[in-house]
Amino acid sequence: MISRTRLIGVTDHTYQPTLSQLRAFVAIAEYRHFGTAAARLSVSQPTLSQALASLENGLGLQLIERSTRRVLVTAAGKRLLPQAMATLEAADRFVASANGDGLGGTLRLGLIPTVAPYVLPTLLPELRRRLPALVPHVIEDQTARLLDGLRTGVLDVALIAVPGETPGLVEIPLYTEQFVLVTPRGHELAGRADVSPSALDNLPLLLLDEGHCLRDQTLDLCRSEEVRPGSVGDTRAASLATVVQCVAGGLGVTLIPEMAVASETARGTLDIARFADPAPGRTLGLVFRGSTARTEDYEELAEIIRGQRPV
Repeated sequence: MISRTRLIGVTDHTYQPTLSQLRAFVAIAEYRHFGTAAARLSVSQPTLSQALASLENGLGLQLIERSTRRVLVTAAGKRLLPQAMATLEAADRFVASANGDGLGGTLRLGLIPTVAPYVLPTLLPELRRRLPALVPHVIEDQTARLLDGLRTGVLDVALIAVPGETPGLVEIPLYTEQFVLVTPRGHELAGRADVSPSALDNLPLLLLDEGHCLRDQTLDLCRSEEVRPGSVGDTRAASLATVVQCVAGGLGVTLIPEMAVASETARGTLDIARFADPAPGRTLGLVFRGSTARTEDYEELAEIIRGQRPV
Protein backbone atom coordinates (compact mmCIF):
# COMPACT_ATOMS: atom_id res chain seq x y z
CA MET A 1 0.00 0.00 0.00
CA ILE A 2 1.30 3.48 -0.87
CA SER A 3 2.47 5.50 2.08
CA ARG A 4 0.54 8.78 2.04
CA THR A 5 3.04 10.22 4.51
CA ARG A 6 5.81 9.62 2.00
CA LEU A 7 3.75 11.07 -0.85
CA ILE A 8 3.40 14.45 0.80
CA GLY A 9 7.02 14.55 1.91
CA VAL A 10 10.03 16.01 0.17
CA THR A 11 11.05 14.27 -3.05
CA ASP A 12 14.22 12.21 -2.82
CA HIS A 13 16.39 13.87 -5.48
CA THR A 14 18.64 10.81 -5.66
CA TYR A 15 15.71 8.65 -6.80
CA GLN A 16 15.93 7.26 -10.36
CA PRO A 17 12.78 5.56 -11.70
CA THR A 18 13.15 2.37 -13.69
CA LEU A 19 11.74 1.87 -17.17
CA SER A 20 9.41 -0.79 -15.76
CA GLN A 21 7.96 1.74 -13.32
CA LEU A 22 7.47 4.30 -16.07
CA ARG A 23 5.85 1.70 -18.33
CA ALA A 24 3.45 0.78 -15.53
CA PHE A 25 2.48 4.43 -15.02
CA VAL A 26 2.02 5.11 -18.73
CA ALA A 27 -0.02 1.94 -19.30
CA ILE A 28 -2.35 2.68 -16.37
CA ALA A 29 -2.77 6.27 -17.53
CA GLU A 30 -3.53 5.07 -21.06
CA TYR A 31 -6.01 2.30 -20.31
CA ARG A 32 -7.44 3.63 -17.00
CA HIS A 33 -7.75 0.01 -15.90
CA PHE A 34 -5.19 -1.98 -13.93
CA GLY A 35 -6.19 -5.34 -15.38
CA THR A 36 -5.97 -4.16 -18.98
CA ALA A 37 -2.67 -2.36 -18.35
CA ALA A 38 -1.18 -5.45 -16.72
CA ALA A 39 -2.30 -7.64 -19.62
CA ARG A 40 -0.79 -5.28 -22.20
CA LEU A 41 2.53 -5.29 -20.34
CA SER A 42 2.35 -9.07 -19.75
CA VAL A 43 2.75 -8.71 -15.99
CA SER A 44 0.52 -9.55 -13.02
CA GLN A 45 -1.67 -6.88 -11.44
CA PRO A 46 0.27 -7.03 -8.13
CA THR A 47 3.52 -6.48 -10.05
CA LEU A 48 1.97 -3.54 -11.89
CA SER A 49 0.60 -2.03 -8.68
CA GLN A 50 3.95 -2.40 -6.95
CA ALA A 51 5.76 -0.71 -9.81
CA LEU A 52 3.38 2.24 -9.66
CA ALA A 53 3.63 2.43 -5.87
CA SER A 54 7.43 2.44 -6.04
CA LEU A 55 7.36 5.22 -8.62
CA GLU A 56 4.96 7.33 -6.59
CA ASN A 57 6.90 6.81 -3.37
CA GLY A 58 10.18 7.61 -5.07
CA LEU A 59 8.79 10.84 -6.54
CA GLY A 60 6.79 11.80 -3.48
CA LEU A 61 3.76 12.33 -5.70
CA GLN A 62 0.47 10.59 -6.36
CA LEU A 63 0.20 10.01 -10.09
CA ILE A 64 -2.86 7.75 -10.24
CA GLU A 65 -6.03 8.01 -8.18
CA ARG A 66 -7.66 4.62 -7.81
CA SER A 67 -11.11 3.83 -6.41
CA THR A 68 -13.38 0.80 -6.60
CA ARG A 69 -15.10 2.24 -9.69
CA ARG A 70 -12.57 4.17 -11.70
CA VAL A 71 -8.95 5.07 -12.30
CA LEU A 72 -8.00 8.74 -12.71
CA VAL A 73 -4.76 10.48 -13.59
CA THR A 74 -3.97 13.20 -11.03
CA ALA A 75 -2.83 16.71 -11.96
CA ALA A 76 0.76 15.69 -11.18
CA GLY A 77 0.31 12.57 -13.32
CA LYS A 78 -0.96 14.60 -16.29
CA ARG A 79 1.99 16.96 -15.94
CA LEU A 80 4.57 14.15 -15.88
CA LEU A 81 2.93 11.78 -18.38
CA PRO A 82 4.37 13.38 -21.56
CA GLN A 83 7.88 13.23 -20.06
CA ALA A 84 7.42 9.59 -19.07
CA MET A 85 6.31 8.84 -22.63
CA ALA A 86 9.28 10.71 -24.07
CA THR A 87 11.63 8.72 -21.83
CA LEU A 88 10.16 5.43 -22.99
CA GLU A 89 10.28 6.56 -26.61
CA ALA A 90 13.96 7.38 -26.22
CA ALA A 91 14.63 3.99 -24.62
CA ASP A 92 12.81 2.16 -27.41
CA ARG A 93 14.72 4.17 -29.98
CA PHE A 94 18.00 3.34 -28.25
CA VAL A 95 17.29 -0.40 -28.36
CA ALA A 96 16.07 -0.23 -31.96
CA SER A 97 19.22 1.63 -33.00
CA ALA A 98 21.36 -0.98 -31.29
CA ASN A 99 19.57 -3.61 -33.37
CA GLY A 100 20.25 -1.63 -36.54
CA ASP A 101 16.60 -0.65 -37.10
CA GLY A 102 15.63 2.97 -36.51
CA LEU A 103 11.87 2.45 -36.31
CA GLY A 104 11.26 -0.25 -33.71
CA GLY A 105 9.71 -0.87 -30.32
CA THR A 106 6.16 0.03 -29.32
CA LEU A 107 4.21 2.39 -31.57
CA ARG A 108 0.83 3.64 -30.36
CA LEU A 109 -0.96 4.41 -33.61
CA GLY A 110 -4.28 6.23 -33.58
CA LEU A 111 -6.69 6.17 -36.54
CA ILE A 112 -10.09 7.71 -37.13
CA PRO A 113 -12.98 5.25 -37.74
CA THR A 114 -13.40 6.31 -41.37
CA VAL A 115 -9.79 5.29 -42.07
CA ALA A 116 -8.90 2.35 -39.84
CA PRO A 117 -10.98 -0.45 -41.48
CA TYR A 118 -9.72 0.43 -44.97
CA VAL A 119 -6.03 1.11 -44.25
CA LEU A 120 -5.12 -1.52 -41.67
CA PRO A 121 -5.68 -4.68 -43.80
CA THR A 122 -2.72 -3.75 -46.02
CA LEU A 123 -0.75 -1.50 -43.66
CA LEU A 124 -0.23 -3.93 -40.79
CA PRO A 125 1.21 -6.75 -42.95
CA GLU A 126 3.48 -4.23 -44.66
CA LEU A 127 4.73 -2.96 -41.30
CA ARG A 128 5.47 -6.53 -40.22
CA ARG A 129 7.40 -7.10 -43.43
CA ARG A 130 9.32 -3.82 -43.51
CA LEU A 131 9.75 -3.17 -39.79
CA PRO A 132 9.83 -6.48 -37.90
CA ALA A 133 11.11 -4.76 -34.73
CA LEU A 134 8.03 -2.51 -34.60
CA VAL A 135 5.15 -3.44 -32.26
CA PRO A 136 2.06 -1.44 -33.30
CA HIS A 137 -0.72 -0.78 -30.78
CA VAL A 138 -3.82 0.34 -32.72
CA ILE A 139 -6.27 2.82 -31.19
CA GLU A 140 -9.39 3.73 -33.19
CA ASP A 141 -11.17 6.87 -32.02
CA GLN A 142 -12.62 10.19 -33.07
CA THR A 143 -10.28 13.02 -34.04
CA ALA A 144 -10.65 15.13 -30.89
CA ARG A 145 -9.75 12.24 -28.61
CA LEU A 146 -6.83 11.19 -30.80
CA LEU A 147 -5.43 14.72 -30.66
CA ASP A 148 -5.87 14.74 -26.91
CA GLY A 149 -4.00 11.43 -26.75
CA LEU A 150 -1.14 12.92 -28.75
CA ARG A 151 -0.92 15.97 -26.54
CA THR A 152 -0.89 13.95 -23.31
CA GLY A 153 1.59 11.36 -24.59
CA VAL A 154 -0.86 8.45 -24.67
CA LEU A 155 -0.41 8.17 -28.47
CA ASP A 156 2.74 8.38 -30.55
CA VAL A 157 1.21 9.15 -33.95
CA ALA A 158 -2.26 9.46 -35.46
CA LEU A 159 -3.64 9.07 -38.97
CA ILE A 160 -6.36 11.71 -39.36
CA ALA A 161 -7.76 14.27 -41.79
CA VAL A 162 -5.56 17.36 -42.04
CA PRO A 163 -4.95 20.22 -41.72
CA GLY A 164 -5.77 20.47 -38.06
CA GLU A 165 -3.15 23.08 -37.24
CA THR A 166 -3.00 22.04 -33.58
CA PRO A 167 -0.25 23.85 -31.65
CA GLY A 168 2.64 21.57 -30.70
CA LEU A 169 1.80 18.92 -33.30
CA VAL A 170 3.47 18.23 -36.65
CA GLU A 171 1.46 17.12 -39.69
CA ILE A 172 2.81 15.17 -42.66
CA PRO A 173 0.21 15.19 -45.48
CA LEU A 174 -0.03 11.76 -47.13
CA TYR A 175 -2.62 11.86 -49.90
CA THR A 176 -5.95 13.37 -50.91
CA GLU A 177 -9.03 11.36 -51.79
CA GLN A 178 -12.42 12.33 -53.19
CA PHE A 179 -15.81 11.93 -51.58
CA VAL A 180 -18.31 9.71 -53.39
CA LEU A 181 -22.10 9.98 -53.19
CA VAL A 182 -23.80 6.69 -52.25
CA THR A 183 -27.44 6.33 -53.28
CA PRO A 184 -30.14 3.65 -53.23
CA ARG A 185 -30.30 1.49 -56.35
CA GLY A 186 -31.96 3.32 -59.24
CA HIS A 187 -31.65 6.81 -57.73
CA GLU A 188 -31.82 9.68 -60.25
CA LEU A 189 -28.16 10.55 -59.58
CA ALA A 190 -26.88 6.95 -59.70
CA GLY A 191 -24.04 6.33 -62.13
CA ARG A 192 -23.36 9.98 -62.91
CA ALA A 193 -19.80 11.33 -62.87
CA ASP A 194 -20.65 15.04 -63.16
CA VAL A 195 -22.67 15.72 -60.03
CA SER A 196 -22.48 19.21 -58.59
CA PRO A 197 -22.48 19.61 -54.78
CA SER A 198 -25.55 21.78 -55.27
CA ALA A 199 -27.42 18.57 -56.16
CA LEU A 200 -27.41 17.77 -52.43
CA ASP A 201 -29.95 20.51 -51.86
CA ASN A 202 -33.11 19.01 -50.34
CA LEU A 203 -31.74 15.45 -50.59
CA PRO A 204 -32.12 13.41 -47.37
CA LEU A 205 -28.45 13.35 -46.36
CA LEU A 206 -27.41 10.75 -43.79
CA LEU A 207 -24.47 11.67 -41.55
CA LEU A 208 -22.25 10.02 -38.99
CA ASP A 209 -22.86 10.93 -35.37
CA GLU A 210 -21.38 14.07 -33.83
CA GLY A 211 -17.64 13.97 -33.24
CA HIS A 212 -16.75 12.27 -36.53
CA CYS A 213 -14.69 14.51 -38.79
CA LEU A 214 -16.44 13.17 -41.93
CA ARG A 215 -19.69 14.59 -40.57
CA ASP A 216 -18.05 17.98 -40.08
CA GLN A 217 -16.48 17.87 -43.55
CA THR A 218 -19.83 17.05 -45.15
CA LEU A 219 -21.58 19.87 -43.30
CA ASP A 220 -18.78 22.28 -44.23
CA LEU A 221 -19.28 21.32 -47.88
CA CYS A 222 -23.01 22.00 -47.61
CA ARG A 223 -22.39 25.38 -46.01
CA SER A 224 -19.81 26.39 -48.62
CA GLU A 225 -22.25 25.50 -51.41
CA GLU A 226 -25.20 27.06 -49.55
CA VAL A 227 -26.92 23.68 -49.71
CA ARG A 228 -29.70 22.69 -47.32
CA PRO A 229 -30.07 18.87 -47.18
CA GLY A 230 -33.44 17.36 -46.45
CA SER A 231 -34.40 15.93 -43.07
CA VAL A 232 -33.67 12.31 -42.14
CA GLY A 233 -35.47 12.42 -38.79
CA ASP A 234 -33.60 11.08 -35.79
CA THR A 235 -31.47 8.57 -37.72
CA ARG A 236 -27.96 8.45 -36.21
CA ALA A 237 -25.03 6.14 -36.90
CA ALA A 238 -21.58 5.59 -35.41
CA SER A 239 -20.03 3.83 -38.41
CA LEU A 240 -19.95 4.12 -42.18
CA ALA A 241 -21.24 0.56 -42.45
CA THR A 242 -24.43 1.54 -40.63
CA VAL A 243 -24.90 4.73 -42.64
CA VAL A 244 -24.51 2.87 -45.93
CA GLN A 245 -27.00 0.21 -44.91
CA CYS A 246 -29.48 2.96 -44.08
CA VAL A 247 -28.97 4.23 -47.61
CA ALA A 248 -29.61 0.72 -48.97
CA GLY A 249 -32.83 0.71 -46.97
CA GLY A 250 -34.03 3.84 -48.71
CA LEU A 251 -33.57 6.31 -45.85
CA GLY A 252 -31.44 8.76 -47.82
CA VAL A 253 -28.05 9.29 -49.44
CA THR A 254 -24.58 9.80 -47.95
CA LEU A 255 -21.01 10.81 -48.73
CA ILE A 256 -18.16 8.39 -48.09
CA PRO A 257 -14.42 8.61 -48.83
CA GLU A 258 -13.09 6.91 -51.93
CA MET A 259 -11.17 4.32 -49.87
CA ALA A 260 -14.42 3.01 -48.40
CA VAL A 261 -16.36 2.58 -51.64
CA ALA A 262 -15.31 -0.96 -52.60
CA SER A 263 -15.99 -2.57 -49.23
CA GLU A 264 -19.02 -0.58 -48.13
CA THR A 265 -20.96 -0.75 -51.38
CA ALA A 266 -20.40 -4.49 -51.78
CA ARG A 267 -23.21 -5.07 -49.29
CA GLY A 268 -26.75 -4.10 -50.16
CA THR A 269 -28.54 -2.66 -53.17
CA LEU A 270 -26.55 0.52 -53.74
CA ASP A 271 -25.33 2.80 -56.49
CA ILE A 272 -22.73 5.55 -56.49
CA ALA A 273 -22.35 8.93 -58.16
CA ARG A 274 -19.18 11.00 -58.51
CA PHE A 275 -18.75 14.73 -58.35
CA ALA A 276 -17.48 16.85 -61.21
CA ASP A 277 -13.99 18.28 -60.85
CA PRO A 278 -12.90 19.79 -58.59
CA ALA A 279 -14.55 17.11 -56.49
CA PRO A 280 -14.87 17.60 -52.72
CA GLY A 281 -12.62 15.40 -50.61
CA ARG A 282 -10.19 15.23 -47.74
CA THR A 283 -6.45 15.04 -47.14
CA LEU A 284 -5.11 12.43 -44.73
CA GLY A 285 -1.95 12.99 -42.78
CA LEU A 286 0.26 11.54 -40.08
CA VAL A 287 0.36 13.70 -36.95
CA PHE A 288 2.77 13.56 -34.02
CA ARG A 289 4.23 15.77 -31.29
CA GLY A 290 6.77 18.34 -32.40
CA SER A 291 8.83 17.59 -29.30
CA THR A 292 9.46 13.94 -30.18
CA ALA A 293 12.95 12.66 -30.84
CA ARG A 294 11.57 10.28 -33.49
CA THR A 295 10.75 12.73 -36.28
CA GLU A 296 12.89 10.88 -38.84
CA ASP A 297 11.29 7.58 -37.85
CA TYR A 298 7.80 8.99 -38.31
CA GLU A 299 8.75 10.44 -41.68
CA GLU A 300 9.74 6.91 -42.69
CA LEU A 301 6.43 5.62 -41.36
CA ALA A 302 4.57 8.26 -43.37
CA GLU A 303 6.24 7.03 -46.56
CA ILE A 304 5.19 3.47 -45.83
CA ILE A 305 1.58 4.53 -45.19
CA ARG A 306 1.59 6.62 -48.35
CA GLY A 307 2.71 3.59 -50.32
CA GLN A 308 -0.17 1.51 -48.94
CA ARG A 309 -2.89 3.89 -50.03
CA PRO A 310 -6.15 1.95 -50.50
CA VAL A 311 -7.36 1.81 -54.09
